[in-house]
Amino acid sequence: MNTTEQLSLTSAQAVAAIAQGRLSAEAYTATLIARAKALAELNALIVLDEAGALAAARQVDAQRRSGTALPALAGLPIVVKDNINTTRLPTTGGTPALRNVRPTANAPSLQKLIDAGAIVLGKANLHELAFGITSTNLSPFAGPVHNPYDRSRIPGGSSGGTAAAIAARIATAGLGTDTGGSTRVPAALCGIAGLRPSVGNGGAQRRYHDDGAVVPISHTRDTVGPMGRTVADVALLDAVITGGAVPAAAPLRGLRLGVPASFWAGLDTGLAAVVQAAKDKLAAAGVVLLDVDLSGLAALNDQVSFQIALHEPIADIPAYLAATGVTGITLADVAAGVASPDVRGAFGAILADAYGGAYADAINVYRPQMQAMYAACFANNRIDALLFPTTIAPAATIDLANGSSTVSINGGPPADTFGTYIRNTDPGSNAGLPGLSIPVGLTAGGLPVGLELDGPVGSDTRLIAIGLAIEAVLGALPAPRV
Repeated sequence: MNTTEQLSLTSAQAVAAIAQGRLSAEAYTATLIARAKALAELNALIVLDEAGALAAARQVDAQRRSGTALPALAGLPIVVKDNINTTRLPTTGGTPALRNVRPTANAPSLQKLIDAGAIVLGKANLHELAFGITSTNLSPFAGPVHNPYDRSRIPGGSSGGTAAAIAARIATAGLGTDTGGSTRVPAALCGIAGLRPSVGNGGAQRRYHDDGAVVPISHTRDTVGPMGRTVADVALLDAVITGGAVPAAAPLRGLRLGVPASFWAGLDTGLAAVVQAAKDKLAAAGVVLLDVDLSGLAALNDQVSFQIALHEPIADIPAYLAATGVTGITLADVAAGVASPDVRGAFGAILADAYGGAYADAINVYRPQMQAMYAACFANNRIDALLFPTTIAPAATIDLANGSSTVSINGGPPADTFGTYIRNTDPGSNAGLPGLSIPVGLTAGGLPVGLELDGPVGSDTRLIAIGLAIEAVLGALPAPRV
């Protein structure tokens, strides 16, 4: 199998080829390592574990030759966002204060993938401490991540390195994290798929359980999430993490999806053309698209989002450091070391506890109201999921002078980049819903566009099944010319 063929494999195809002896795990891993080195200027990875990945691949090949049954992901190299705990590699959060943190245990979701034979290729770059949506990380050892479809543009964030590596064919799949859109926004901007699993109200409603094993923002909102070149790649990782099975694609004829007008308003014109064409194809395939009203949601979200995300780190970051065995580093130390201006601003608000007085109402009043509004929308309209553009614009240009902090939509005045790109992803995050971003096309300028499905808490498998069907109708995106 030549290099071009290897780089075109999906996760399932790669695992099957290795299990059947048509491709050695070592050769495949070496191909992806060479790819990562050739595309190092993307800054997708903070560290590439060449020696560790090749050693793990050789073990898989030895297992196969011995006749030992191979697990579900045997020989599959993945990339892991560098705020997810790993024992072999540091977990830096992309920030100077944590550069030498060495956890003593892998995050549980990652450990399940490793137990199934996955190989950690390296740690992926990210928006510093995951506090942003551009992945314009100004930490000296990280640097800004570049979009493989246009290196002058952001990949999205905060899981921008994971998304860029997957889009660039450095890996077929990997792990990100999501607090307000951090798997789905970069998935959309880099032309891949990304899942935010159910969080609900925590406990049994959580699909993944990685508490204390991820550099945190918010215990209420944070979750690990799988990302992949296709929905099928995401489905495979999710099945391994949850111990379930990859679902069959859902029948589209008669499927009821809600279309909230407020999520479709104010779109970039180039992106709007792509998502409208995708919507038309789904309607032609028999999907029933229903207009639904969520017009009061944004106002509720404004009473929940920062009130949680900029208060909970006060306790959550010290708790993570203690759980990881880190001594001699305080929350103030982490804040003092922050290199990116936008993240420094966020930590100023955190250290001042600017939202502390509003936190209780956010948790006890407004968040339950959001959840009730979503539940009524799903039930009253008898819909499986909501359908909307993941982002309202394609990838913005990287601006190192201001940390890519503003963006213009359709030639309008500069707007806050963070608020612009999480507009559609943040509400579902705050309500604890699962969300799946699916690549649906390229703009006339060649930039990827994603559509998102949000469903009721616990409907993750159903969302994936719908995503598989949508993917089959809309087809795969062309690879970036990197």
